Amino acid sequence: MTLTMDWGLLLPALLPVAALALILVVEAIAPTARPVLVVLAGFGLVAAAAETIPGLVGDDDPRLTLCTPAPDGRCMWDGGALTSTLQLAILLSTLAVLALISVRRAGVIELVMLLASASGGVAVVAARDLGTWLITLELATLPVIALVAWRDRRAAAHGALTLLTTSLVSFGLLVLGTALWVTATGDPTLTGESLATAWAVPEQRTLAGLATVVLLAGLAFKLSAVPFHAWTPTTLTSGPLPISALLASSSKLAAIGALIVVLAPYDAVVDLSPGPHVVVAALVILTVASMLTGTVMALRQTEVVRLLAWSTVAQAGWILLPLTALTVAGRQAAAVYTLVYAVAGLVAFAAVRAIHGRRVEDGRELTAYTGLFRRDPLTGGALALALLVLAGLPPGVIGLVAKIVALRPAVSAGLWPVAVVAVVAAVLGIAVYVRWFAVLFGEPTIDAPARPAQRRASLGVALIGSAVLVVASALPQLLVGLVS
Repeated sequence: MTLTMDWGLLLPALLPVAALALILVVEAIAPTARPVLVVLAGFGLVAAAAETIPGLVGDDDPRLTLCTPAPDGRCMWDGGALTSTLQLAILLSTLAVLALISVRRAGVIELVMLLASASGGVAVVAARDLGTWLITLELATLPVIALVAWRDRRAAAHGALTLLTTSLVSFGLLVLGTALWVTATGDPTLTGESLATAWAVPEQRTLAGLATVVLLAGLAFKLSAVPFHAWTPTTLTSGPLPISALLASSSKLAAIGALIVVLAPYDAVVDLSPGPHVVVAALVILTVASMLTGTVMALRQTEVVRLLAWSTVAQAGWILLPLTALTVAGRQAAAVYTLVYAVAGLVAFAAVRAIHGRRVEDGRELTAYTGLFRRDPLTGGALALALLVLAGLPPGVIGLVAKIVALRPAVSAGLWPVAVVAVVAAVLGIAVYVRWFAVLFGEPTIDAPARPAQRRASLGVALIGSAVLVVASALPQLLVGLVS
């Protein structure tokens, strides 16, 4: 069997691997050339990001490759606008994390793991066959586990072990889900045609719904959705801050991209009778549980990274909310919300990194941020904007727009009870972020943490991310237009 190949669509996933291989060669020849290795990693990510641009500015024609010949004509790689947007975001967020690690700290292991994870994330959002989808999803995950524990404290090893255990359970569920899908549809690709054919047979319909629910459970671990969230507070608070930022941004983008691939075939059956009620119910349960649990727990936190960790759980509910509609608009809305959250989360983690540096001892309490805006306006201003975006309050208008965009598909699908719960969670969420926001403008404390020696890269990431949020708040249609 001959597959049609469009190397341009594959380059966003292949270029990080090429950079990875080149780094290993250069490191073997010149072990002390660490700055050169960092430049190579950054260049690989930038080059891969540039290769996603044709998918954003091209026409509406499908951008497919790895297609089998007619009459079957199945394609195993999709490079459309939504896919390209998520790929670009994954690559740029990984580049931001590379900057947070800094040239001094970035060894060959960190660079290789970052590039491998980025390649896996880029590939999983484009893959349409279950084999590639499953392998690249784990490629996006496993290097991050190593990064959590690499060159850090014993507590980080505990966080990495927690994440590893979770990932093994998640992988088991994903393998089971893929096996059930192939059994139900007789097709190793995630397509609407095969699902529609299986939907006509009651036994296959039941099995396909079960397969999707199992796959959803496996991905819920990676999204930090309740009740599969337990690893999140432990891992994010014990690992290095740059890797926590990676878990809250690039990893979430890859996970939502993988989930979008799983749910896309339901376009073909969502209007049939009987409909995919089991899948909708599973999504609703995850959405409501994540929103309420994450928000309530975040309200109780006084340590900023733990607060951000529980915020990640709450935001997972908002990411899942539009997907409950099982529509194209719902998938686009989920991508928009994830993009906004990823940028705001990166800014928040970068600001914390700029304040505390690599110090991981006590001192990341909310009280340590009292008067931050007065003593450090740049860092305090960037953090304040990120918090307002997460809360959905002006001038962080893009946060409010993202919440409205996320609500609309659920309301259009008649899921009013879920929308009401989301509004309640949004109101509670305001209290979470405003509590931290108010502290920033208080009177500076005498025992405020001193600025770390290496903070320029972290501050740069925070300011660039803030600029993106400002532009998106002024012109939200640009962001919405990227995924449609």
